[in-house]
Amino acid sequence: MEAPYVAEMARLEIRQRFGPEAESAGYKVFTTIDGRLQTAANRAVRLGLIEYDRRHGWRGPAARLDIDAGAAPEEIDDLLAEYPSVGNLVPAVVSSVSGKSVRVYVKSTGFAQIEWDGLSWARPALRNGALGPEPKSAGEIVSTGDVVYVVTDGQGAAQLAQIPEAQGALVALDPNDGAIAALVGGFDYFQNKFNRVTQARRQPGSAFKPFIYSAALEHGFTPASVILDAPIVQDDAGMEVAWRPENSSRTFYGPTRLREALVRSRNLVTIRLLRALGISNAIDYASRFGFKKSSLPANLTLALGTLQTTPLELAAAYSTFANGGFRIEPYFIDRIEDAEGNVVWRAEPRIACPECEQPLDISDMILTAGSADVLTIADTMRGGPGYLPAERLAPRVISPQNAWLMTDMMADVIRRGTGRRALALGRNDIAGKTGTSNDARDTWFNGYTPNLVATVWVGFDQERSLGEGEEGGRTALPLWVHFMREALKGVPQERPPMPPGLITLRISPDTGTLASAENPYAVLETFMVDNLPAGGQEGEVARPEEVSTSDSLF
Repeated sequence: MEAPYVAEMARLEIRQRFGPEAESAGYKVFTTIDGRLQTAANRAVRLGLIEYDRRHGWRGPAARLDIDAGAAPEEIDDLLAEYPSVGNLVPAVVSSVSGKSVRVYVKSTGFAQIEWDGLSWARPALRNGALGPEPKSAGEIVSTGDVVYVVTDGQGAAQLAQIPEAQGALVALDPNDGAIAALVGGFDYFQNKFNRVTQARRQPGSAFKPFIYSAALEHGFTPASVILDAPIVQDDAGMEVAWRPENSSRTFYGPTRLREALVRSRNLVTIRLLRALGISNAIDYASRFGFKKSSLPANLTLALGTLQTTPLELAAAYSTFANGGFRIEPYFIDRIEDAEGNVVWRAEPRIACPECEQPLDISDMILTAGSADVLTIADTMRGGPGYLPAERLAPRVISPQNAWLMTDMMADVIRRGTGRRALALGRNDIAGKTGTSNDARDTWFNGYTPNLVATVWVGFDQERSLGEGEEGGRTALPLWVHFMREALKGVPQERPPMPPGLITLRISPDTGTLASAENPYAVLETFMVDNLPAGGQEGEVARPEEVSTSDSLF
């Protein structure tokens, strides 16, 4: 199993717990990493970054070598010795070029053929970020003697590649206890040991919006609440120019229900929503998910995700939605044994346990066993994990109704919003949210099922734009899909059951108010039973073009 970032985390953990001498004392660290998922994560990050890199053009060969036509493979390997493999990319030298194919010698492997489908992507990358013309022949791309990187199948076929300049990170964990199942901190650990899962603090952009919307549900809003999507101009004495935030589409959509605003990732609706909530209320609420208050900007830019956070922190925060409202703490070490095999430390994670909240009448049970045994039997009867002391229970931080509604709204992000690329998985039990920071410096996708949360980040270590058209749904989401396609293979679909306290009603899609049975434009929406929408006029049939846009809007 290839998990060098995790191995380094384990080394540092051993050193911290037992001192520097522990590194050579024979300790064995057993992690929570799942080998199959780790392999899938490695492949997903590398494949996704190579796909991104190809979209932005061919930067040319890594070097050029003078090789005699009759050079032996050992001689060529010696010349390629200074060029290391990086991730799944292997150095090679071009031995011949024909019309639309290239023959290369792959380091330590032998000769391979690159056909046109492995070359045709290589439009020249121009300085301004644009692309040159599409190549029409292999000779426009490489020449004999060029040192290039390739992806090879080991059976004589290869594709042209180059070491990506952008970086990525992926972390997947069990939302029910925080066990990390897979972690990849970059394209290649041996090229760059910086662990972007735990060390890179970047802006989540729109990936932070679900926490604002969850706060809104807590403070009296509903998925049907209507807020105006219209220009905002804010003058501040401390700013040289007025702040004029925009939607990514640079278009305004007028009155918008909260569900639609989240599905379409509307910036201006989210800003107005934050203003209505109050910034201090939103900061207090977001801290429930594990965000440090000191990291949350105390201004309206918080609505656009201008805090600094790591992929691991964001994955842990999304776990609260996935597990029904509990805050868990990520961990990656299951136990540590000494040289003799004695367990010297074992993880005791706090577990999200909705069943443990259910009251159970045990008055008729024969209390002949010890009290702990009785509680074990009781928890088994109600479907829980068995007896858990209070200190092993994860704290509930949002209501199950709130968590269910947020998951339902983020499922719509997949079905018809910015996360539509995830439909390629063919599942109906996934939910998530894209994220793109200002100028596309960071792109994210955070998605989950009831038993697996995965967060992906893509960006440059030295912050700069990822380029025109790059955003969470295009840049980060494909990595998530590559990973989840393997991670969910053979896993039955499981949608979270609707908890008590929710009700589904017919509403007007334009006003968010209750609709009559005669309204042909009505849609279904779910509400907390103690926070229902206002009723419309009896028998009202409101056509979209007839709806007033001036009432009950911020």
